[in-house]
Amino acid sequence: MDLNEYNLTQRVKDSFETEEGSRLKFLLEGFIDHLHDYTRETKLTHDEWMAVLMFLYNCGQISTPERHEFILLSDVLGWSALVDMINTRGGATEGSNLGPFYLDNAPKLELGTDLSDGRPGVTVLMHGKVQDTLKKPLAGAIVDTWQADSAGTYPIQEEGQDKYDLRGIFKTDDQGRYWYTTVLPKPYTVPYDGPVGDLLRAGKRHSWRAPHLHYILRAEGYRAITTEIFFEGTDYVDNDAVFGVRNSLIAKVKPVKSGDPLPFETDRKPDAIIEFDFTLAPEG
Repeated sequence: MDLNEYNLTQRVKDSFETEEGSRLKFLLEGFIDHLHDYTRETKLTHDEWMAVLMFLYNCGQISTPERHEFILLSDVLGWSALVDMINTRGGATEGSNLGPFYLDNAPKLELGTDLSDGRPGVTVLMHGKVQDTLKKPLAGAIVDTWQADSAGTYPIQEEGQDKYDLRGIFKTDDQGRYWYTTVLPKPYTVPYDGPVGDLLRAGKRHSWRAPHLHYILRAEGYRAITTEIFFEGTDYVDNDAVFGVRNSLIAKVKPVKSGDPLPFETDRKPDAIIEFDFTLAPEG
């Protein structure tokens, strides 16, 4: 077996009997090429190779159904942001990070519901519409949202808290509109007690996220979008730890003055209003 550091890469690729021209073959061989090229270029030592494997092992050990350390790793390396940027369709709302705390079975709520459950902080009316790229409202579109509270903490991180607090799934009305009230979130650090936190400390990087609301938007016949909404003038909006901020995703928080008419009836009187429209592109 006349193997050496130069012909090994092709031998590894040849060992997989993947279908010619398939997406799997393309992705797998590209990964092997880049991994081997990186190893040769850096002259990776045994200790460094093992350190990488142990880092990945530790990411797996700390991960749970409620906390996905590998998603967090993807986020801080800008990989999540790059995938979002590449896959944003023309005319659609830009994608942004899923984050490590998404739950796919949040409660289904009526429009106008308050998500804050009496939590302290600034109560905001979040509203807008879901539309297609031709500005046609999408009735019955799904608005799946989750967030941190006014202390920058997700309920899922707190012992004794209902992990479904500050989460909800809404369906747009016949005009494509959605609305609900919630508490304005504050900045927070990404989880810093695991291997990704060790990586950030080693690289002398901060771990703060700009305050934001998470969303997944879905409608039949349209490509789903995972994104975040940020707020003008808030901390870390210019240097978010996971590179999630886009100019098009920054919204204005407008204070509600005494006597101001509200666009919708809500369970809780808001202190401020945020309006943001989401745009979905057709499938295909």
